Amino acid sequence: MIKFGTGGFRAVIGDDFTKENIELLAQGLVRQIKDEGAGDSPMVIGYDRRFLSDLAAKWASGVFAANGIKVHFIDREAPTPLIMFVVKQSKAAYGMAVTASHNPAEYNGIKVFTAGGRDASKEVTDKLEGYISGIAAADIKRVGFEEGIKAGTIEYIEPMNDYLDSILSFVDIDLIKKRHLKVLLDPMYGVSKTSLQTILLTCRCDVDVIHDRHDTLFGGRLPAPSAKTLAHLSNMVVEGGYDLGIGTDGDADRIGLIDSEGSFIHPNDILVLLYYYLVKYKGWSGDCVRSLATTHLLDKLAADFGYNSWEVPVGFKFISSKMDEADAVIGGESSGGLTVRGHISGKDGIYAAALLVEMVCAIGKPLNAILKEIKDTYGHCEMSEFDTHFSLEKKDELQKLLFADKKLPDFDIEVEKVSYEDGCKVYFKNGGWIICRFSGTEPLIRIFCEMESYSRAVEVTGTMRKFLGL
Repeated sequence: MIKFGTGGFRAVIGDDFTKENIELLAQGLVRQIKDEGAGDSPMVIGYDRRFLSDLAAKWASGVFAANGIKVHFIDREAPTPLIMFVVKQSKAAYGMAVTASHNPAEYNGIKVFTAGGRDASKEVTDKLEGYISGIAAADIKRVGFEEGIKAGTIEYIEPMNDYLDSILSFVDIDLIKKRHLKVLLDPMYGVSKTSLQTILLTCRCDVDVIHDRHDTLFGGRLPAPSAKTLAHLSNMVVEGGYDLGIGTDGDADRIGLIDSEGSFIHPNDILVLLYYYLVKYKGWSGDCVRSLATTHLLDKLAADFGYNSWEVPVGFKFISSKMDEADAVIGGESSGGLTVRGHISGKDGIYAAALLVEMVCAIGKPLNAILKEIKDTYGHCEMSEFDTHFSLEKKDELQKLLFADKKLPDFDIEVEKVSYEDGCKVYFKNGGWIICRFSGTEPLIRIFCEMESYSRAVEVTGTMRKFLGL
């Protein structure tokens, strides 16, 4: 059962995330690569700190090596954006990260990247699933990892310096040095410590780190930055008098922020802050791209700047593709993933953190003050979020209700239109909206609602929950 969702192949360890399935996936990708005539290109492989990630990366490497495809193996726990960077810089046809990103600790998975260091498109993963389905266990070729190292078919690489230098080349180091910011990092037991700490120390920030030990259970928390999971960071920022708290998810492609007063800055607001800064203060020009579950405040900024805000389905492959098409400045999702033009075509929490530190130094105001300035100008858009696990029977019931029968609750707001492009999204004439969709990475149903106030968003979310029986 190897199926790719919005964030690659993810499964519970010991259930569908097994050695057999990892080798099967690798063998399927071997066939796809060779049929595409890319067998001479090296395969870039990296892994995060999850249970079995290092071994899984070696199992996959053994399959590629046995089939005559050279493996460039990153010999350290690596952020996913670093792996994507290597694929881009080395002009590799494909790359792979063993990670389940922000999923619970019992999960692991594999993300596949294509030329240019971008997330594999649905067309690529659909094709890969077809190759996998035609492979039997007896068809899999493999060699031991150490055997591959000795034969030279697997080669260790160390790309960290190039990755860090690339990020540092995009930020104003001298500007940041003048401010002497005090920053507290929370890698959430993931892989961002070395990268972020090195960048900030290079910029002469005063840096402390929490939750940086290797813990495959992520301290009993979900390794996804949110107000709840970053509560400890929030408390410590206030107690220690820090200017900024930065959290990253398990594989460091998503970011969470705590301002100097201990308030959690929602990922929607992070996107707004960065787009505002890059266009208004740095003089960049261009559109922005957001998923359909992301704030429409971006639309208001873009319109005022004379640009477009493009809406795409959830999944970063859609964002990066539209960014290329529109040559957009920034693209992102409400889950904390974003990318900026000129870097990699995928989420990078480390690069985003560096830019946000520069922004605080350049504008000379705390994050909450900058955000207030924006919302006082463009209006408030506040989001309510709800998610819950479901049974197979409940999923069938909800799919019939929403997508077959296309029924909706009686909202007390006039509806402008309804979209079924990715889930069910209702656009209201007052500018608000609500979406209900099934997660592409976990067995969850998610509801996002944005209105002029948080209390109103919660109220409208409650109307949808009651209608769906959730």
